[in-house]
Amino acid sequence: MSKKIRVTILDDHQNIVDGYVYRLNQFPQIEVAATLAFGDDLEPALEKNPTDVLLLDVSVPAGPDNLNPYPILAVIPKLLQLYSDLNILVISMHAERGLIRAVMEAGASGYILKDDQSTARDLGSVVLSVAGGGVYFSQKAHHLYAKSQSKDGDELLTIRQLEALSLCAAYPDESTFQLAKRMAVANSTFRNLLSGAYVRLDAHTRIAAISKARQLGLITPEASLHS
Repeated sequence: MSKKIRVTILDDHQNIVDGYVYRLNQFPQIEVAATLAFGDDLEPALEKNPTDVLLLDVSVPAGPDNLNPYPILAVIPKLLQLYSDLNILVISMHAERGLIRAVMEAGASGYILKDDQSTARDLGSVVLSVAGGGVYFSQKAHHLYAKSQSKDGDELLTIRQLEALSLCAAYPDESTFQLAKRMAVANSTFRNLLSGAYVRLDAHTRIAAISKARQLGLITPEASLHS
């Protein structure tokens, strides 16, 4: 029996949480490990409940006595360093380019808008894709993030993104945490480099991104048996 994908949900709206749980429970390979309403409960919950995918609301309050927003941009890199196999999928009502870019630069694996009904209906498939190392965006969020990426210069991929993809191609069985160590960067930084490359290449998985980069002649071609 294959290992179940364990999901923790942090959102302070119970009706939204119930909807996520309902969708995820339709997939036998997914198990909801914990649901939380306050950000300050997240780290203790992750210590207690091993988690593969965290569904993280952008504007959740820190605690019952502190209704200020939980500082997810500071927390995401910390969690990714503590839990090397954790994948963070941000879900938000906010469609601001700067926020989407900041979340992705922090190391998130995707950004879903709460009014994206088609993604909500297919949440289980999205979670499985992200758990497998993919990235996922709502269409509008993808457009905004791609636009922010295009402002970095005329080259399709940056040198650092090419370096990250090259490592993925060379060591296909290694985790992002292991590859980040090879590159001597934080896990969150490596994930950001990959997600940026995925968006620029219009690819949603590591395999697809490597294939596209090879087709475009951006990284070393696949080894030939006769070379």
